Amino acid sequence: MIKELQLRLSPREASSLSAIKEVVSKETATGIDIITSVRIIKRSIDARQRNIFVNLKVRAYIDEQPEELQYTPTEYRDVSGCRQAIVVGAGPGGLFAALRLIERGIRPIVIERGKNVRDRKLDLARITKTHEVDPESNYCFGEGGAGAYSDGKLFTRSKKRGSVEKILNVFCQHGASTDILIDAHPHIGTDRLPRVIEAMRNTIISCGGEVHFQTKMDSLIIEGDEVKGVIVSSPSGGQGGSGELRGGVILATGHSARDVYRYLQSSNIDIEAKGIAVGVRLEHPSHLIDQIQYHNLKGRGEYLPAAEYSFVTQVDGRGVYSFCMCPGGFVIPAATGPRQIVVNGMSPANRGTRWSNSGMVVEIHPEDVDGDDALCMMRYQERLEELCWQQGNMRQTAPAQRMLDFVNKKVSFDLPESSYAPGLVSSPLHFWLPEFVSNRLRDGFRKFGQQSRGFLTNDACLIAVETRTSSPVRILRDRETLMHVRLRGLYPCGEGAGYAGGIVSAAIDGERCADMLAESYS
Repeated sequence: MIKELQLRLSPREASSLSAIKEVVSKETATGIDIITSVRIIKRSIDARQRNIFVNLKVRAYIDEQPEELQYTPTEYRDVSGCRQAIVVGAGPGGLFAALRLIERGIRPIVIERGKNVRDRKLDLARITKTHEVDPESNYCFGEGGAGAYSDGKLFTRSKKRGSVEKILNVFCQHGASTDILIDAHPHIGTDRLPRVIEAMRNTIISCGGEVHFQTKMDSLIIEGDEVKGVIVSSPSGGQGGSGELRGGVILATGHSARDVYRYLQSSNIDIEAKGIAVGVRLEHPSHLIDQIQYHNLKGRGEYLPAAEYSFVTQVDGRGVYSFCMCPGGFVIPAATGPRQIVVNGMSPANRGTRWSNSGMVVEIHPEDVDGDDALCMMRYQERLEELCWQQGNMRQTAPAQRMLDFVNKKVSFDLPESSYAPGLVSSPLHFWLPEFVSNRLRDGFRKFGQQSRGFLTNDACLIAVETRTSSPVRILRDRETLMHVRLRGLYPCGEGAGYAGGIVSAAIDGERCADMLAESYS
């Protein structure tokens, strides 16, 4: 017999399967010796009141053995001799597009401008050591895209557009913990996700597909009103060589491929400016966030994870909100070229560092900035990132200010210890950040401090500047076919095309684009 139960337990009761099994025995009036197994199906933490509870949905196996696998595998076939398609970019959108093409009997050729996930790690370490950014291998470019080394959070609200459960199962099939199928806010961790991505690449290759690193798309092959493939080059001795690759094209280049946006505009390929959000990374001691969110001076205690938060408000007609919250994490340097400072956040799987951070950003619309062309928002990002680089002593040392000092327009004469490895320099962010942004952040922080006592504090630090929250450009595509509005055979995909936000929604969009390309082939 199999029974499913909804349980509301204390953190201690929910901390081990043996304790949960005892609760199930009492709830079902069943002897504990005949409960062969208990599996957690869903798990969430209710921290709204002083007494914290863990909500569990469990499946109890009574005199019955559980299924061998805790996830649903996808079958991938050999596509060696099949018709091919080109996938530009090996981020989540591109990787899931490639895997879905294999399911549909199409041979994917994946080209990625950056390095494989292992070699890429060396270039990330160099940013901290030498303050030099490789424009082709950094926290945004390389196998796995911006998500590979910047957290691996899998929470999304994109359930209406595709199967979130399918995406999570594919991750599990390639080595992710099955906990991601259970938790309300699933998270793989920046220390574990690279191995998962490597396994996905190996699946693509073993099924007859190709993956070429350090290989860049220079242009599309356009014949009449149809894209027939791409022209590629490998300036750094990449695997793809130079020349033409023929087939339908899924363009999944990520939100930081600015040279691609410039190429599209210069080639009169339909794009438009898209709203973004910019601001700072806000870093607190993780123990302080635990105290606030769990309503306990002792913090998280023995059985609770590092606490999360989410804030949102409106200030003068624009949203101000927390973004990409990383409990027990790091702030990282995410620039993609010289004369830039960009910050982002990530967390290891155990979320065990002494800091918690999130983006704190202000919504910006195209009409809020100078210019009225498709690249006006991108240029706004570039100007702000270069200004930040100048304030950071023209290195990757990031300008920073204590939180309460920023709100009160005071210079911080010293800064708290930070997870940001390249180092911080005290800077009057309230003075040089765009007034449009700083005034709204200031009012937003006051409101958030009223909502959560202790949140607005000088123990927290603002680190500038967070600009890569989403793509500044949308590549126009047909709503039904997902094909470019004017060019057949071109499928703009994921975050870089302006149709996703985060790992899971980009992966879903990749699968949808692959399906539409497969339909066009058939």
